[in-house]
Order: sequence, then C-alpha cells, then structure tokens
Amino acid sequence: MTKTILTVDDSPSIRRMIAMTLQEAGYRVIEAVDGQDGLDKATAGGVDAIITDQNMPNLDGLGMIRALRAHPMGRGVPIVVLSTDGEEGLKAQAREAGALGWMLKPFTQDKLLAVIKKVLG
Repeated sequence: MTKTILTVDDSPSIRRMIAMTLQEAGYRVIEAVDGQDGLDKATAGGVDAIITDQNMPNLDGLGMIRALRAHPMGRGVPIVVLSTDGEEGLKAQAREAGALGWMLKPFTQDKLLAVIKKVLG
C-alpha cells in the first residue's frame, strides 16, 4: 500500500523538491501552502506522515503541530519539521508539541528519504 506524505511549506520550490523526491521513491504526496492549509488537509485524513516548515503565514509549523495533535486525526501521525532555523529552543518546542524530528534546509534527497523511512517504521 502506498504511503501518503503531506508536505507543508509556503515556498512552492521547496514543496516541489520534496514532492519530486518522495514521488520518485513511490510515495503519494499532498501539498499544503501554509500551516492552516496543512492542518485542514491533515485533519481530512489519509495522511501517513507530515513534513512541515516552521516559518509560514497564517499558521506556523508549531501552531499546526499543536492543533493537529489536539485533533483525533493527528494523534498518531509522524511529523518532521524541515526548516532553515536550527535553534535548539525551537527544536525543543517542536518535540514538546509532538514533532518526531527536525531537519535543516537545505536537505539532500537521501537524507529526506532516510528520515521518512525511519518515521514510517
């Protein structure tokens, strides 16, 4: 069964890079343009994992993670933050909110795929 990954980023080029990498590896990808769009798509169901940016308009990554973890559809979904910000306090807040991991941009395709395989089990 094909796993579905939701990628949430306000940068169209980053979303496209993530989507192309994951699709080439056999995953189905849903794209969201910001945290609110990501929350709406994640709570609609059918998502096996989420890769989200932190700094976005409308709802940032932490806000989206917190809202998703409070919703029944988001309780068991693995979430990885992909951000240019590597500040340790922000990483700790993401873990407390319910993120499983943190990757820094720019990323390599191999690293992205390795992280996704790991969080999906």
